[in-house]
Amino acid sequence: MTHDDARLQRRQPEVLDEIQLADHNPDYRIDLERVRFSPYFSRLSAVTQVISQAGASPLIHNRLTHSIKVTAVARAIAVTVDDTLVGTTPALSPEVSPGGCDAVVVQAAASAHDLGHPPFGHLGENVLNRIARDTLGLRDGFEGNAQTYRILTVLDVCDGASAGLNLTAAVRAAVAKYPWTPQLEGMTFDRDRVHDSTDLPRGIKREGDAIVARKYSAYFLEQDDLIEARASAPALKPWEQSLECAVMDIADDIAYSIHDVDDFYRAGILSQVAVSREFKGWIENSAVLRLLDAPELEVEGVRNHAGEGIEALRRKIHRDDPWIADDDAFADAVAVVSEDLVEGLLSTVFDGSIAAERRLSSFTSRWIAHFERSIVAAPSDTPRTGIITLDRRAWHEVKVLKFVHKHFILNRPDIAMYQRGLSQVLVSLVSAFSDWLEDDYDRKRVPRRLIEMVDLATVGYQRLAAERPYLLDDTAPAALRRLGHGRGVIDYVASLSDGQAIAVAEALNGRTDRLWDIGQSL
Repeated sequence: MTHDDARLQRRQPEVLDEIQLADHNPDYRIDLERVRFSPYFSRLSAVTQVISQAGASPLIHNRLTHSIKVTAVARAIAVTVDDTLVGTTPALSPEVSPGGCDAVVVQAAASAHDLGHPPFGHLGENVLNRIARDTLGLRDGFEGNAQTYRILTVLDVCDGASAGLNLTAAVRAAVAKYPWTPQLEGMTFDRDRVHDSTDLPRGIKREGDAIVARKYSAYFLEQDDLIEARASAPALKPWEQSLECAVMDIADDIAYSIHDVDDFYRAGILSQVAVSREFKGWIENSAVLRLLDAPELEVEGVRNHAGEGIEALRRKIHRDDPWIADDDAFADAVAVVSEDLVEGLLSTVFDGSIAAERRLSSFTSRWIAHFERSIVAAPSDTPRTGIITLDRRAWHEVKVLKFVHKHFILNRPDIAMYQRGLSQVLVSLVSAFSDWLEDDYDRKRVPRRLIEMVDLATVGYQRLAAERPYLLDDTAPAALRRLGHGRGVIDYVASLSDGQAIAVAEALNGRTDRLWDIGQSL
């Protein structure tokens, strides 16, 4: 089998019709259409990106608009990489990256990359992971990237397969940003040489003597599928993203860093005074701050003087990413973001006028174009980055832009209060549905889709018990049924939109005025 044939492999063979065969790269275009026509993709329009549209503005990004823009950025990068970088280094050779950088594969992966996000954004991800592990006994927990892979391969449906979207190996590999499971099978690390997390891929950390996967792209149930997909590029290291996945990952980072600033500026909650004070404080006192021996700088959210937040970021970059950390590049990044964002865009309040829209459009377009031109081949001696990366200055600029929204928005007490309330919604949903499944008197009225998800998960655990029993603490039939119930409930709750989650939680507590609205969507 050639590399091209391997990349086109689907788990279930399909025969394309004449219209499909007439297209260029028909297999990858079929994948792209299957993702974009998926109800899971449509659902993203009602899932929070960072802050709720209901609480701010209908122009605030949601997961769908974010995914669409990531796809646009990713395509532009893919074309540039394929034209200028492929074949220039051993890491970008045909052996490592068979097929080069296919723009349609990249678009399909970028469109799909957030399908697994549960209600309420990253908050929901953290809450469901805690419940899955601590309450339901699921050793592989909940992870948005792994949930995306599960949706694509098991939960979603299409006309050409009995389960999942039956995507090509190239697209499945391109979705896997963290191409391992929590077990880290097939990945060996010399613990004597791994001194800290800087010697490990992003998403994997050293905690004492243990090496732990914090992020991963497949649950135990989908491990075989991921292994098969990545076999289409056999020269990849076990922790290495495919080239098309690396493009998607960078595009996601770029869009995230720019569009969050866009959102908070529109919403009027990004204070120019506060941001300016922090940036000026660091620029004017960076030499003093660098010498400061302040343990509180290492504690998230504890900042006493202007500039300490940015100084903490500088230290974190050195701690986490010494392969690219550079004080001159960092200082340049702080200076240019201060000039263009803080003293530029934020100096004028967004008032919804055409002039304000033009200023904002100019800002976002300029930065995205700059980042798209800043892609370079990554050094081969670090697992902390993909095959390609942003150049040193652009890499630091992304970090500084992300700092703005994290420091001035996500740490706000009002947002924290709201998020704590949303976390209780998810806790109550999982508890209520788990109890309902165990209710001998009322089990027959459990939503049909939940029953189907429980059945799919239970069959999956039965197969896992037969093939990889060491991944399970208990392989008795009753234990497998409990795992199937737990994973099925998590799958179901994670598939709800923000509004559905709130409405269903209210209904399960006997408080709703939307009973008939939610009924058909369950």
